[in-house]
Amino acid sequence: MSISDDILEIKRAIEHFDQRVDRMHLDFERYLHGELTKLPDLEGLEQELLSFSKRKIYDIELSHQLDRVLYKLQNRKKIWARWVEQAHHSS
Repeated sequence: MSISDDILEIKRAIEHFDQRVDRMHLDFERYLHGELTKLPDLEGLEQELLSFSKRKIYDIELSHQLDRVLYKLQNRKKIWARWVEQAHHSS
């Protein structure tokens, strides 16, 4: 595999994680509105993303994109925890 192929693979993986965080946000909203009966698998996504983040990424731009996705997940995680807590208190 060439370096450019490796960079492209990493870029696609980061974009995929970013999209999964966005989809999970929608899934949490659906869960809170009763459209989903099971809480979204935050732990699974978090484990996959953390495992992926242990890879050596030598491209600075990709490294920054990965950092942004990790930060986004942490912020959303706080929001989701607050939502679930509020939903449990109101029911």
